[in-house]
Amino acid sequence: MYDAIDGKPNTKGECFHLNMLSTTCHVYFGKVLGATPNGRLAGTTISDGTSPSHGADTYGPSAVIKSLGKLNQIKSGGTLLNQRFLPKLLKRGEDIAKLCALVRSYFALGGHHIQFNIVDSDTLYAAQKHPENYRDLLVRMAGYSDYFNDMNADLQADIISRTEQDSF
Repeated sequence: MYDAIDGKPNTKGECFHLNMLSTTCHVYFGKVLGATPNGRLAGTTISDGTSPSHGADTYGPSAVIKSLGKLNQIKSGGTLLNQRFLPKLLKRGEDIAKLCALVRSYFALGGHHIQFNIVDSDTLYAAQKHPENYRDLLVRMAGYSDYFNDMNADLQADIISRTEQDSF
């Protein structure tokens, strides 16, 4: 893909460069894109950055970072990986150490950017139902942080749709 895109001329007289930092474009692009061979339905969000498609990361976060370690992230001009963990996973010091090891492993494998939300779906649904009780609920979207209840419904749904990782 890099060879097909990088350095090719664009309509502005400049060159295209590969970048896998989707910010929130993945929500819009999903709305205008047909169904894809991985089972994603037409009109639904595509994966953000290099994150797996929602529900495709069935073997846990370690498998995700091993898979992304096969991608030369230097050539892409930057990448983005989002992961969501259940709060119960980070209750003890040894749990934090496991998360640190995961992050170090990701960068050792050539990873560029990883970010986390530590929140369960029940909390996110409660925040939608009673936003006045969750004014301080801050989430990582796609390279930036935002208050969950300041986000539009599509972005909220994207956060909720991310796989709840319950183990390292």
